[in-house]
Amino acid sequence: MKVLITGTAGFIGSHLSKRLLEDGHLVSGIDNINDYYSVQLKKDRLNLLLDDKINVYKIDLENSEKVMSVFEKERPDVVINLAAQAGVRYSLENPHAYITSNINGFTSILEGCRHYDVKNLIYASSSSVYGANTSKPFSTTDNIDHPLSLYAATKKANELMAHTYSHLYNLPTTGLRFFTVYGPWGRPDMALFKFTKAIVNDDPIDVYNHGNMMRDFTYIDDIVEAITRLVVKPAQPDSNWTGSNPDPSSSYAPYKVYNIGNNSPVRLMEFIEAIENRLGKKAKKNYMDLQPGDVPETYANVDDLYNNIDFKPETKIQDGVNNFIDWYLKYYNIKL
Repeated sequence: MKVLITGTAGFIGSHLSKRLLEDGHLVSGIDNINDYYSVQLKKDRLNLLLDDKINVYKIDLENSEKVMSVFEKERPDVVINLAAQAGVRYSLENPHAYITSNINGFTSILEGCRHYDVKNLIYASSSSVYGANTSKPFSTTDNIDHPLSLYAATKKANELMAHTYSHLYNLPTTGLRFFTVYGPWGRPDMALFKFTKAIVNDDPIDVYNHGNMMRDFTYIDDIVEAITRLVVKPAQPDSNWTGSNPDPSSSYAPYKVYNIGNNSPVRLMEFIEAIENRLGKKAKKNYMDLQPGDVPETYANVDDLYNNIDFKPETKIQDGVNNFIDWYLKYYNIKL
């Protein structure tokens, strides 16, 4: 199968590209390799794919003409859109980047899928869409009309845009609400990377909401496994989608939204302890208030995911943290 992945040099994109290539798929990619974080880290991720036959196009998704030229050349069966301007806190500093990349860029992808008869579009949404929702665990049947950051708002917009194309053009679209993805080759702006770096360097870590936070941390291999199974299972119309209050995660059109989380939230202090355990060092903690745009707790209901693809993430937090730190120490050539 021919698969086009955007965000190929990204954390999830590089892992997924490697897996799909190993599974025998023909993979091509798009990534603008911007400097939101270390360009070298992105290039090193791509170097993992150098031995494989993969074309990676260095373009911006909002450049619709160049995106169309990639679709024309590659003619993908499946498109997996992982490219986005990431980060809740950065959206407070540079909101325009989120509109450009996450809205305009996604429009280019939708148009490419429409005009080149793509059979399955899978795209990254986010647990951030749950915003002010207080019902736990977060379910794809919950209301998501109250986002707390512009990043979250753009991800909800992506889901709405996808449904429009599913309805108008019969394009199968599957949105994936990722819950705090972590693991080797992870992003430097994420807590695990920042905490590990600080503790290794004997610097203090910022502990938001005075440690009263919970996250449904999801290991990268679990994310990749779920996407890999969905590659061969495009969204289908829901024949039961009727009534006055239909399921918002499905539709009469070929449209579906899933949570991908560990279904087991971890307290922030327990997460920090897992890092300390592996490093053999205690963190110096700087307790702070909850950041604007953040939510105190995330917790994924993954029943739909399990029912439809017979898989749910289950990696234990200490195992996943150990794997990340093993990579981190090797990558930066650090001896403890």
